[in-house]
Amino acid sequence: MRISKKIFGAYDVRGRYPREINTKTTALIAQALSEKWRGQKVILARDIRHGSVELAGAVKAALESNQVIVIDTGLTTTPMLYFLVCATQAAGGIMVTASHNPKNWNGLKVVSQNAVPIRGEEIYQKIQTLPQ
Repeated sequence: MRISKKIFGAYDVRGRYPREINTKTTALIAQALSEKWRGQKVILARDIRHGSVELAGAVKAALESNQVIVIDTGLTTTPMLYFLVCATQAAGGIMVTASHNPKNWNGLKVVSQNAVPIRGEEIYQKIQTLPQ
């Protein structure tokens, strides 16, 4: 599957939903990240944006299918996700959100241990290493 590099920002992945960001792209991103998190705990959260429930479900399924322990917090704020990653000593976290972008957008904010942001470029590079 081909994913546009333009959706990978400095510290997030964002695009128009469902044209650029959809269940296929988010599952592929989660699959790439699962290599780093296999066997570890990851916090998953989402906002109220259209498509967030569906995208979070795709992320959760992809992570769990690659032996990642997912703690799904449901509807949560981004600062709360960061707090939970630190408080539970999780290996990372994913927030399904497009923050301040228009309502037809969605995306992912991804952090590693201690809520340190994972750059979009790093995520894009991990996807390139997946078998086609």
